[in-house]
Amino acid sequence: MQNFFGFFLVHILLSNDDGYLAPGLKILADCLSRQARVTVVAPDRNRSAASNSLTLQRPIRALPAENGFIKVDGTPTDCVHLAVTGLLKNSLPDMVISGPNDGPNMGDDVLYSGTVAAATEGRHLGLPAIAVSMNSYQPTHYLSACRAVERLLSQLAGSSLPADSILNVNVPDLPWEQIKGFKATRLGARHKSEGVVEQKDPRGLPIYWVGPPGDAQDAGEGTDFHAVRNGYVSVTPLQIDLTRYDSLPKLTDWLRQVASSK
Repeated sequence: MQNFFGFFLVHILLSNDDGYLAPGLKILADCLSRQARVTVVAPDRNRSAASNSLTLQRPIRALPAENGFIKVDGTPTDCVHLAVTGLLKNSLPDMVISGPNDGPNMGDDVLYSGTVAAATEGRHLGLPAIAVSMNSYQPTHYLSACRAVERLLSQLAGSSLPADSILNVNVPDLPWEQIKGFKATRLGARHKSEGVVEQKDPRGLPIYWVGPPGDAQDAGEGTDFHAVRNGYVSVTPLQIDLTRYDSLPKLTDWLRQVASSK
């Protein structure tokens, strides 16, 4: 049976940060299962904004769920790490796909996103990785995300993308027929988050809710924000290396001054 890559049936590890019962996860799993073997390993509850956290202070449980998936009492990063380094050791996946997330992961969101973190962990473990998110917190067009992922996978075999790239994909919550196409984008940026919301618990003690994210600030043409707002699927290549290389010469000079000031 030919697959997306045109050769043999591939094995895709699918995860998310919204939990194993997220409706979009089931829809994407069903779509991909038509042309690939899919194993779903996902958190047992919503773990949005878990970022790249690993559970190190307690054991992690991974159990078969009623829907055929594997549910993990840990973070999205735990799910991918556990799957690749232990659960699936006799049949390792060929790639990792994370999502589709309920809500966008654009600009600064990628620093907090459990969806992007699951893909990042896949890349850390040597696998191609895609993170996919919907531009709505209550999406109705998950099938558009499926179509977008299928289109990307169909071209992946002949891709010249660097092996250490992660594709961060954001999909407008529109019917596929209304989506205008794909745009290669960079991360935009948001204004700083709104303040925390303070409340009182039943005993009168203060509790706090993290405030909503800031509105888009750097959202001009070429950014993920601009593409999605104009009806395009945004595809942003991410890298794990966070080094700011253009600052190294200036930092080197500054450190020489620091050393000579003793």
